[in-house]
Amino acid sequence: MAFVTDKSELKPGLVIFRRGDVEHRMWYCRMKIPKADRYKTVSLKTTDIEVARERAFDQDADIRFRLKHDVPVFNHPFREVGREYLLTQEARAQRGEISAARPKKIRAVIEGALDRYVGSTQVHLIGDELWGGYPAWRRVNGAGRLKRNGVREVSDEMAQNFANKEAERRTKTLNSLGIRVLKPIKVEPSAERTVPFMSDSTIRFEMSIFGAVMNFAIKKRYVPASQRYDERPKLKTMRRDEFTLEEYRKLHTVGRKWIAEADKPASTWYRTVTYNMILIACNTGMRPIEMKNLRWRDIMPAKDREGREITVLFVQGKDKSRRLVAPKSVGGYLERVRAISKRATLEDRVFTTVNGKPAKTLYVSLIADLLDKANLREGTQGVPRSTYRFRHTYATLRLQEGVDVYFLAEQMGTSVQMIEQHYGHVNTIKHADRVLQGMTGWELPHAEVDVIKAKASKAAQTHDKSRRGQHRRTG
Repeated sequence: MAFVTDKSELKPGLVIFRRGDVEHRMWYCRMKIPKADRYKTVSLKTTDIEVARERAFDQDADIRFRLKHDVPVFNHPFREVGREYLLTQEARAQRGEISAARPKKIRAVIEGALDRYVGSTQVHLIGDELWGGYPAWRRVNGAGRLKRNGVREVSDEMAQNFANKEAERRTKTLNSLGIRVLKPIKVEPSAERTVPFMSDSTIRFEMSIFGAVMNFAIKKRYVPASQRYDERPKLKTMRRDEFTLEEYRKLHTVGRKWIAEADKPASTWYRTVTYNMILIACNTGMRPIEMKNLRWRDIMPAKDREGREITVLFVQGKDKSRRLVAPKSVGGYLERVRAISKRATLEDRVFTTVNGKPAKTLYVSLIADLLDKANLREGTQGVPRSTYRFRHTYATLRLQEGVDVYFLAEQMGTSVQMIEQHYGHVNTIKHADRVLQGMTGWELPHAEVDVIKAKASKAAQTHDKSRRGQHRRTG
């Protein structure tokens, strides 16, 4: 190192020196880390050589103490550790272990909310207080998208901060797309001084990333194992908003008129495919990603044990696959799509564009248009409905018909616990007769009363028969 001057070795692996590239005359020490090919340099903050020697030995002793008690030797800001963790997740995505979209979501959280919260904080200084204080900080310093979480008033300064963050986000998006931003993007603060609260599900997801980065720091020996944070705050779970049976029937009726109103051949094609895709989704419970991946080779006609015709689908998600069964009508909906598809070989996707290319969005704008026309865009919680709601509709209608939870979980490729957690309200409605037993105006017939009534009826029938027989004899 050319800038090192007045170098003096105090003992093997411990050197003090001054720097020739700075104006001050402070001493520094450089220490070799035992059993590692690494060095640590520390400013001794003194110009006195005797004081410098004493402080250098203190620093050396501190290093050995840290190593003995498994305390990190080097400081690591959360921001740097987060970037290291992100690199490992990007490598996993390249190997196909996780989806390609996962690292993008992780990056947005690490470089966004978490960076503002603890980005410059050394990871070994992150304790229970910082971990537990994140939900409250996030609610105060963030704005959600949906008003179902409630709203809060914000100051002019906070509104401007939100506008600046939105401008920064738009700039990053354009840069990631290779679009050169010639002028700084400006976003005017909203005149509305109320913003939705952050949803609990968003906070929970961000804390899962927070905990994952801390666990990564433990593996890298940046922090001790005591700084593992696996527990999540108990936050509310929003009920999944499905279509009721009446709404589903209305969607059915409006959908047919919607197709007839199309003014161009391409519009007719897209509306027909969208309409049939909705019917397929509501009668199979497929996830959107499974519908995107569905190919014509994955559809097979079959018969159940009683000889009735059914349709079997082999569906594939991100990393799992399964077979599900559907009524014969689903096969009919699929045949409608096949009849107008430009490409319908076994290897082709079922849901495509009008030109035969795989559909990337599954006709999101068309679904929104149909829901608007049917006045079904928003659910009971005021949340705009998406394609995933058709899966929830399937689950709800099946449970209402009395399908066993275990068989439904197998069919939908999920767990019994997940079904019970999100669709427990269905069982309450289905078993209303049992729930309301004993309440005024809702009395179940008692078994003893039924027996008495049956005996009385049988006795009356016997009496009538005997009287008719007696009447015939006397006549």
